[in-house]
Amino acid sequence: MNKSALPRGDGHPVVIFPGLAADRHSIEPLKGFCDDLGYAAYDWGRGFNTGPQGELDAWLDELARHVVELTAAHEEPISLIGWSLGGIYAREVAKKLTRRVRQVITIGTPFAGSAQQTHAAGVYRLLSGQEPALSPATTDRLRTAPDAPTTSIFSRSDGVVAWQACIQDGDADHTENIEVDGSHCGLGWNSEVLSIIADRLRQPQGAWQRHRRAISFEQAMLATEEGVFG
Repeated sequence: MNKSALPRGDGHPVVIFPGLAADRHSIEPLKGFCDDLGYAAYDWGRGFNTGPQGELDAWLDELARHVVELTAAHEEPISLIGWSLGGIYAREVAKKLTRRVRQVITIGTPFAGSAQQTHAAGVYRLLSGQEPALSPATTDRLRTAPDAPTTSIFSRSDGVVAWQACIQDGDADHTENIEVDGSHCGLGWNSEVLSIIADRLRQPQGAWQRHRRAISFEQAMLATEEGVFG
């Protein structure tokens, strides 16, 4: 990828959350990419991602406080990027830090599905000691997008999570879905993904517009029925 051809960043802070069973090393290429573009990029700073511990809201409250501490040196609103389970963290933290968050970008994040729609359930059980079961209320909550502009990047060839679980439903004008080609474990340094992230991060605050390749849930389902994606 020719980084010189990509839009330069405006220096605003970007916090990146790793997926399940991953830490800062997995997101280092993405963090370096954002740094190179001119953003102030941070990994989530909490080490190995073993999944939420204890009561969910209390755990997310603490994570949100930690994000505020990470970015305390910046006055500008922050962008949150999450890979896989990290994307659920990004979305939920954005809901708690409404005035502090500029936008959310998720990569292969199954926010609209169940534990049965991911091959990572066994890993989660091993690491956290908990069953990855979600109540109907929690499922509805995770499906609901933050108020900030929100981009979901998904792949039909993901191989770990069901792509349908990564698509935002509804017709809100601040959400979008963008399809790429790539495996779940490679999405964090997939050149297509990086190009989309560069384009999304450069969106002016308060003047966000959907990506030219953005599709709705209905368009994704229709394209599948018609065999457009294979």
